[in-house]
Amino acid sequence: MPAADFVVVANRLPVDRVVGPDGEDEWRTSPGGLVAALEPMMRSAHGAWVGWPGQPDVDLEPFEINGIDLVPVPLSTEEVADYYEGFANDTIWPLYHDVIAPPQYHREWWDAYVRVNRRFAEAAAAVAAPNGTVWIHDYQLQLVPQMIREIRSDVTIGYFHHIPFPAHGLYAQLPWRDQVLTGLLGADVIGFQRAQDATYFLTAVRRRLRYEVKGSAVAIPTADGGSRTAIARAFPISIDTTPYLELAARPDVRARAAEIRESLGNPKKILLGVDRLDYTKGIRHRIKAYGELLEDGLLSVEDVTFVQVASPSRERVDAYVHLRDEIELAVGRINGDHDTMGHTAIRYLHQGYPREEMVALYLAADVMLVTALRDGMNLVAKEYVATRADNRGVLVLSEFTGAADELRQAVRVNPHDIAGLKDAIMTAVAMTPAEQGKRMRSLRRRVLENDVDAWSSSFLRALADIRQR
Repeated sequence: MPAADFVVVANRLPVDRVVGPDGEDEWRTSPGGLVAALEPMMRSAHGAWVGWPGQPDVDLEPFEINGIDLVPVPLSTEEVADYYEGFANDTIWPLYHDVIAPPQYHREWWDAYVRVNRRFAEAAAAVAAPNGTVWIHDYQLQLVPQMIREIRSDVTIGYFHHIPFPAHGLYAQLPWRDQVLTGLLGADVIGFQRAQDATYFLTAVRRRLRYEVKGSAVAIPTADGGSRTAIARAFPISIDTTPYLELAARPDVRARAAEIRESLGNPKKILLGVDRLDYTKGIRHRIKAYGELLEDGLLSVEDVTFVQVASPSRERVDAYVHLRDEIELAVGRINGDHDTMGHTAIRYLHQGYPREEMVALYLAADVMLVTALRDGMNLVAKEYVATRADNRGVLVLSEFTGAADELRQAVRVNPHDIAGLKDAIMTAVAMTPAEQGKRMRSLRRRVLENDVDAWSSSFLRALADIRQR
């Protein structure tokens, strides 16, 4: 495989292995904003993507799909358990999401994390062309920037952090806090979803490592007695708006939206929640608020139906198993108390859906409930807004999402405040078409102007600036 001028390093390759029509294994491009944003540039700049192929105990040779070289990094079943399900998702994920669930600290998980990060770093260093650019993504690979720098000092290194970064009082709990900061500072540009996240990171650097921080710049001492500069700031991610606009305009998708309303008994209003089944998403809080509104007689199942899509997630992690049980118990209780023969209070769907069906759901929904307790960005909020070409619909948005910094015309809410959440739902249900139109036009302008191409371009411009310096 020839050396690549531009290398992306992510936990997963941008393809899924599926069984084709003739029964043979084949690779299909994964649906996702990151793939859509980087694919054209990777083709033109001769790019390579380094990542795990998604199956343990499989060692594959590099291969090419759609003009992009794919470099698989193998993981054993034990490494998936320790590095991925363990350290990444049972230590870092809860710690970085404000300890909504308690993080677990195990030294063998950390050892696996170091070992796997080194494997990713070595694969990226081997494939990068002289003076090339390497862009590393997310919390599973926080040590990779410094590891690559130690092997390949000639390359320019970017890192983007897709989830929140915690306040120092929480971050300081991590037994390996200094090693993680050092790992991230191997990058020339470290990107975060929110300015607040970048501030928390820079505070940790100043307090833990005692490096000089001026604005968004960190002076990092080098072995020769000098220093180099790394930049840490916000680059809020967005979506590829084109497929959402196209699908929302398709007659068959619009007909499906009408069919969804019909199947729900044509209520006056449909509330919609779309999330991975995760304790950070605030699903329990929103179900509780809706149940109390029914109990109070402020809403009725004949007039308002709540649809909650909760796609399966990390089903081998105990916290997620308990969460599913809790949510399904709450849904069953509310439906048992309030359903009629013709109307269901909560239509709960524990499954994933193709994009066409999601857009039909967005078009059918009068109110979108995005009430995460903590979220890096939350692209569902932006997807909903992108589909609403009729300038109708209301977005209820948690102030603890990255999207809240940009989507200021949403109905903002503190999801921990159940009374406030109930008020926000009632405001959304009662909002006039004129007020909906005013808010939605502003939201759509923001999402359409700041799409995923604008995001990737701004990050890569920052990397180019560092390289020129």
